[in-house]
Amino acid sequence: MKPYVKIAEATTPEGEPLELIEHDGTFMICSRGEQLMTSFSHGSEETLAELACAPFKPVNQPRFLIGGLGMGYTLAAATRCVVKNRAHFTVAELTPAIVDWNRTHMAHLNPGLLDDERITIKIQPVQKLIRQANGDYHAILLDVDNGPSAFHGKNNDSLYTLKGLREIQHALKGGGILAVWSARRDQAFTKLLRKAGFDVSENAVAAAHKGTKRRTHTIWLARKKNF
Repeated sequence: MKPYVKIAEATTPEGEPLELIEHDGTFMICSRGEQLMTSFSHGSEETLAELACAPFKPVNQPRFLIGGLGMGYTLAAATRCVVKNRAHFTVAELTPAIVDWNRTHMAHLNPGLLDDERITIKIQPVQKLIRQANGDYHAILLDVDNGPSAFHGKNNDSLYTLKGLREIQHALKGGGILAVWSARRDQAFTKLLRKAGFDVSENAVAAAHKGTKRRTHTIWLARKKNF
């Protein structure tokens, strides 16, 4: 049996431990024994980007905000989906080590991704960038926890409140899309999105593009109305 090897470790700004682990060619980022993400299963993260970004392919200078770099799969899928040179992708990542790991230990997962000149990575909470924006973004993609029922990163809870959702609306252009990834369904969150004034669809998507288990994850697409 091939061993699990701890490649690196770090601590988030909130004091949570992170470990980068490799097993038989698969990478995992874990915290306190919980697997937060894996290079084996990332199909739904790519689908998040495709669903959120595809409507803006015809736009001349589309602007996207992505909450959480993770292993880079959402960002990579977004850059593949919208190939215009004048597109721009801003990524908010709280933990500098995550960026470093994408440039070093995990660089082969998405080769050359962070060399794309259309990408700006900011080491700060996505909430801060949202609050600084005023109709700046065509789409905001959130993959910062396991979804609205977050267990990792308590500060992210504010994203999923009525106040947080209205701040997101203010940051989006008219007709802009908020896309939220979750490991599970959450009917209360669907209702909250509608209460905030979004047109909402809740989508069950395949968790992975490989493997035999038919697990699904949830992606909400919430469109800001044109006022």
